Amino acid sequence: MNAADVFTTLSIELKPDPSRTVIRPFSFGYPEPFGKDRPSRMQQVADRLLSLDTSMRARMWSLIAQPMHERHANADATFLRRFNDVAGSLTLPADLDETDRLLLGAYFSQEYAFEAAALFNPSIIPLPDADDDPATVSFLLSLRGIGEGHISSVTFRTGTWDGGNEVVINPASEHGVPPQIDTEVDGWIRLLCGESDDVSETVLFPVLPSQRSGIEDLRMVRFTDDDGSRSMIGTYTAYDGVMAREELLRGVNMRTVEMRPLTGAMAPYKGMALFPRKIGGQFVMLGRQDNENIWLLRSDRLDHWEGGERIMGPKYPWEFVQMGNCGSPIELDEGWLVFTHGVGMIRGYCIGACLLDRADPSRVLARTPSPLLFPSAEQRGGYVPNVTYSCGALLHKRRILLPYAIGDEYSAFAVGEVDDLLSVMVPA
Repeated sequence: MNAADVFTTLSIELKPDPSRTVIRPFSFGYPEPFGKDRPSRMQQVADRLLSLDTSMRARMWSLIAQPMHERHANADATFLRRFNDVAGSLTLPADLDETDRLLLGAYFSQEYAFEAAALFNPSIIPLPDADDDPATVSFLLSLRGIGEGHISSVTFRTGTWDGGNEVVINPASEHGVPPQIDTEVDGWIRLLCGESDDVSETVLFPVLPSQRSGIEDLRMVRFTDDDGSRSMIGTYTAYDGVMAREELLRGVNMRTVEMRPLTGAMAPYKGMALFPRKIGGQFVMLGRQDNENIWLLRSDRLDHWEGGERIMGPKYPWEFVQMGNCGSPIELDEGWLVFTHGVGMIRGYCIGACLLDRADPSRVLARTPSPLLFPSAEQRGGYVPNVTYSCGALLHKRRILLPYAIGDEYSAFAVGEVDDLLSVMVPA
């Protein structure tokens, strides 16, 4: 069998939908030389609005309320929260009625099409309450959406897989719901997503200064702790417009998540992915700290990563420029299965795989000399041409479901047998 024959691509595709929007904060000010000795721009907007007569303000709200209520299940609550966020920085009458508070909240908000340009780089795990060995496995899928300003957010879907070639993605809600920042405890920022009636409504767009230019490439893993408890943990890249660094996402439940930055010398780099359990009493990650090789990192703490070692580098033409891991390793009897990406000519991204030793994952046992998935003649275009990429795969009864991105624009799916995949690897 050839490597290119291991996976069967499915007809299902997920493409960006610019009609899906979320209400997010909108702030504005004067360029620094022009703001001296004058009220803030946001204060002046509030003053202009409140100078209108009451009937005009009521008419303005009636005109905007209907389309907002049609597109957003929680529009009023979102606008009132936004008003409360900015009211302390403005000089306002004490007796504002609800209509005026809604209008001011609307002026300081914007509707954002979070996946208008792209929906890609998927990651996948079993749903938290999914059984280990059912006939059909239910899964949670995360995707990176790109909207206005090339800002990346994370959105979600759910679906089922029968272990064969039947994958069903549940329809996405028409609504997008922003999370609410709740509290910070021990470095974790808690986000409440309780207003989402369906997980597909939850949109994790940048809420912290470190993320102002994007939350990229969430790599989820179903982590099993020492006591047998399971949780969803993910690593993602936070980008502030200048620096990129890895941060951590922890799912408290389907309605609440927590975020925090990673610390240590290994943290300011992209592509880190957590093993699904501790090895030798330590947390273990893969990464590409030098932008060329795959690194193995170990730590006694989940949030702090100080050192690591290079375990695998470019060897074959399709990965001569660089290598990296796709998502978290998958545990097999034979070892840790890791899907990799390789970059070759014309910055083309292909997907391969390797096998690491179960007891000592610094030992690379085997790898694919040829790519498993690569840009085809029909798939070379896109937002970023010549890219095939994934942030994770799902194992079910010795079969693999691999969601992957095409051209940094949309997502597709492929299925394959573990035994077929192992058969096309060669000793490292």
